[in-house]
Amino acid sequence: MNEIINQDIVFKDLGTVEYKTAWEYQESLLQKNMQIKLNNRNNENKQQTNNYLLFVEHPHVYTLGKSGNEENLLANSEKLNEINASYYKTNRGGDITYHGFGQLVGYPILDLENYYTDIHKYMRNLEEVIIQTLKDFNIKGERSKGETGVWLDVGKPYARKICAMGVKASRWITLHGFALNVNTDLRYFEYIIPCGIKDKSVTSMQRELKKEVNFDEVKKSVLKHFSEVFDSNIL
Repeated sequence: MNEIINQDIVFKDLGTVEYKTAWEYQESLLQKNMQIKLNNRNNENKQQTNNYLLFVEHPHVYTLGKSGNEENLLANSEKLNEINASYYKTNRGGDITYHGFGQLVGYPILDLENYYTDIHKYMRNLEEVIIQTLKDFNIKGERSKGETGVWLDVGKPYARKICAMGVKASRWITLHGFALNVNTDLRYFEYIIPCGIKDKSVTSMQRELKKEVNFDEVKKSVLKHFSEVFDSNIL
């Protein structure tokens, strides 16, 4: 564990950012923390690592996790051009997903040695943040056994996913995160088998509530519950 524990989280709302740009930025923050850890090994004056939470909206993009199946992308390059979407293979866990306008993407770059060294617990806590956020909007989010993310009506024939998650950790520093469908254009999910799961659909807060949802209110709710669940000050 770190000798200097830091549970403060620096929050940055990056607005609309291309996927590759946001990924490179996450990697740069990871590398800064990795360097701090390396320096601490050989230095009596220990320096604390930093924790970040980034919010972004991405232009239309499909991303495939490192263990994902490319066959779950149903659109060829011609179709991707037609629908103005890009495609990336990433180093996160999980299969294929879609990011786009009206979707709140959160990237926590946390040093879990400041919290707990348990990826399973980390994933459950991310899910809890979203479950509590949805509750603020009178939507009942749930976990589905063996399937990461947040779902509605688990165990029923019309179970549907409202928030996808996929992460990576290097030396206990996290990358990637969650994608909550707020006012997302769900037609873009027709070009993939979301998360490689064939028998379940996706939904959004807008679809469930039958009205456009205030995006800024959702952001505020996520920040509030992130602070509570991770017992952290968000700066």
